[in-house]
Amino acid sequence: MNAPDRRKRDRFDTDCELAAAPSDSKRRRLDYEDHDGHLDHIRDSSTTRLSHDDYTVGWICALHIEMAAAKAMLDDVHDSLPKDPNDSNTYTVGSIGGHNIVIASLPANGYGTNNAATVANHMDRTFPSIRVRLMVGIGGGVPGKADVRLGDVVVSTEVWQHDMGKTTQDGRLHRTGVPRRPPPAVMTAVTKLRSNHEAEPSRIPSILSEMFQRNPYMSQYLHPSSLPDRLFDSGYDHIESMVTCDRCDESKLLERSPRDNNNPKIHYGVIASGNQVMKDGKTRDQVAHEFGILCFEMEAAGLMDNFPCLVIRGICDYSDSHKNKQWQEYAAATAAAYAKELLSVIHPINTQRIPTMSIHPPPGMFLSGLHYSISLTSY
Repeated sequence: MNAPDRRKRDRFDTDCELAAAPSDSKRRRLDYEDHDGHLDHIRDSSTTRLSHDDYTVGWICALHIEMAAAKAMLDDVHDSLPKDPNDSNTYTVGSIGGHNIVIASLPANGYGTNNAATVANHMDRTFPSIRVRLMVGIGGGVPGKADVRLGDVVVSTEVWQHDMGKTTQDGRLHRTGVPRRPPPAVMTAVTKLRSNHEAEPSRIPSILSEMFQRNPYMSQYLHPSSLPDRLFDSGYDHIESMVTCDRCDESKLLERSPRDNNNPKIHYGVIASGNQVMKDGKTRDQVAHEFGILCFEMEAAGLMDNFPCLVIRGICDYSDSHKNKQWQEYAAATAAAYAKELLSVIHPINTQRIPTMSIHPPPGMFLSGLHYSISLTSY
């Protein structure tokens, strides 16, 4: 075979790295017999330390409860790896279904798009083989036609930075941002999982059950069946002196049809990201109507240029003044469980075919929403 033919044979497109996963019968089964009930000591089956180049899935979260849920999804926990002194991240490494995964969280009280971008940049430099990128955690839902409820999962098809723009003479914010879209290769896996759910239910409930069997201490991450899912009229504000809504005016509650069960529903659509918490019902509805938004959060817009990723959010409140923390652990768990289920339809990436370099799109490429594809040559 001549050199041009060999180069042609070895050429591959990063968008083609995500292929169909093995069948359920071939998936590795979990063994719970030796579990002692503590997250930090379970599934640590590694006998040799892998290298930084062996990790192909990057998972970023913002809060400690999101990190706990992410760690609880791991089939195995690996030995930690050394990192550059200039890398301020703290990593957890492990595997899910054959994927080697690195998890990092934002610093405590370090929310927002800028901090998320810093964490992502460090991760990409330290782990150069990452090809699947996920931002997983909690968010505020937008009630409406989609019937988004507490504990549901919203998966991004686009990300808007809702607080970027210029103020007009009448005091309104004219938004100048453009949508960031997840990489096409990850979205093909999302499409496959969505098609699976047309014929069979999501595995999120069973994944959460497995999580609790391995980690009995994490009962607060299960569905809070004793807590009400209350949705108030967007014009009715919370009583500021009250932590919960127990003394709010029940005549302002909106009636919704009961669901058949407590299993979370999965929604696909636009996620709005910004540096300010959305906690006003009227503003929520106005912005959501303008862009067709299903969820508000605070980190994703800082990632999409240099860490193009799929954003997965469990809904913990309705982005209004009635928000509280009661549903946060469960919402973090449902989002993490969806991420684990998604990885089950992605074939583990062969790192032997990935050049040891970090590939980023040119500035603005994802801002324009254009398809970005790089052909790489394996030597």
